[in-house]
Amino acid sequence: MYTVIGTIKSRGFRVMWMLEEIGQPFEHVPSGPRSAETMKYNPLGKIPALVDGDEVLTDSVAIMTYLGDKHGALTAPAGTPARARQDAMMLWLIDEFDAVLWTYAKHAFVFPEDRRVPEIKDALKAEFERSAAVLSDRLEGPFLMGDEMTIVDIMAVHCLNWSIGAKFPRVDDKLNLWAKGLRERPAFTAVQARA
Repeated sequence: MYTVIGTIKSRGFRVMWMLEEIGQPFEHVPSGPRSAETMKYNPLGKIPALVDGDEVLTDSVAIMTYLGDKHGALTAPAGTPARARQDAMMLWLIDEFDAVLWTYAKHAFVFPEDRRVPEIKDALKAEFERSAAVLSDRLEGPFLMGDEMTIVDIMAVHCLNWSIGAKFPRVDDKLNLWAKGLRERPAFTAVQARA
């Protein structure tokens, strides 16, 4: 059984959602960033962390990729063109969605007040809005990579949810309805129920 260290309202949600989707049992340690409990698993104090036997893995994207490869689920096989396209989409989401949201969070509440640059927040919202329009244009099937759900869908929906909580501009109806459908999946609601 896996153990996930991290709060529901963090990138840990992505890992728990994936584990629910692939039917893998896990224990949840609801530990916040830089807490004493978290530091036991990640000396950087970042969440999430995943314990698999004697191994401790960090970074939500690395964890999801590992789980997908290990269980042959929610990912294209390594070494294939489909995997390269999936990885390209994941890296784009990290750059254009996750990094923008994290930078916004740092300037909204993470950094000490004297290090925040409030003026940057509007530019970050505009950048996210531009990227959301690009993502909407790229969405052609039921999932981002086609007919089957992959880890990039988890990543994208988690970032869209984060943007709602951060009061970013609303995404277009196409993207909103797509994300809403994924939020209605039993695996997603099972993780929410842990809160």
